[in-house]
Amino acid sequence: MKNVKVSKISGSIPSTEDLPIYYDLYYPEVDKAAPLPVILFLHGFKGFKDWGAFPEGCQELSKAGFAVLAINFSLNGVGESMTEFDQLDLFARETLTQDLEDVGTAIEALKENEITARNISLDTDTIGVLGHSRGGHTAVAASAEYPEIKGVVTWSAVADYNARWSEDMIKDWEEKGVTEIKNGRTGQIMPVKEVVYKDAIKNADRLMAVKRVQELDIPALFIHSKGDEGVPYSEAEKLYEHCNSEDKKIELIPDSGHTFDTAHPFEDEEFSKPFENVLTITANWFKTHLK
Repeated sequence: MKNVKVSKISGSIPSTEDLPIYYDLYYPEVDKAAPLPVILFLHGFKGFKDWGAFPEGCQELSKAGFAVLAINFSLNGVGESMTEFDQLDLFARETLTQDLEDVGTAIEALKENEITARNISLDTDTIGVLGHSRGGHTAVAASAEYPEIKGVVTWSAVADYNARWSEDMIKDWEEKGVTEIKNGRTGQIMPVKEVVYKDAIKNADRLMAVKRVQELDIPALFIHSKGDEGVPYSEAEKLYEHCNSEDKKIELIPDSGHTFDTAHPFEDEEFSKPFENVLTITANWFKTHLK
């Protein structure tokens, strides 16, 4: 993308539980009188805003003329380190409801100028949301929940989180109140409490992307890799098929995985070709639809 200098402001805002929602606000240093539209970036399960190439990706999107707000969900288990799962007690109870509430909190903070920069103006009535994996699932629900969101893009999104609970997980919850998963990258054994499952089942009509996508009348773009080993591309097809928006599109990326051939930590000098392609598609789509 074009050579535009991007600045970043970092901070935190309190969640509805008074826990910190850490954020980075990226914005282009350009002479522009008109307020900048905002893209809200949501990470996925066992993810965080500083994962892999996501920060550099947010910078690239900002170069296209947007303020990009990347947040850590308040219960994602990553504390002040920004990159380590050092709060597993919080991770264990990260519900989809709280993630959705965190999005609402971030939007309200933007509207109240609690998240801003002195030398820019933000168009807080024109917000786009971009989510990866579970964050894409939440992005769809948020788009149906909050009227400030005028467009949604998903990367590798889950369509129905309740379809992902395995029989073994459900048995653990019923017998022990907790199940354990292994973080393939760090080797950590990470607990997930029964409250996460119960919340998703009880509030399915509000939380499940495949249900909320039927309510959308805003532009929606679903990007997925055909080689996704974690979430099959049929999930994107399901979201696309159920989406009632007249302005919807699906983009299937060949020959890459769940994170479009990016990894953590990101130490390459250039983006992978699939991720670069995804960024270009995303930026062009938001430039067309987020006005």
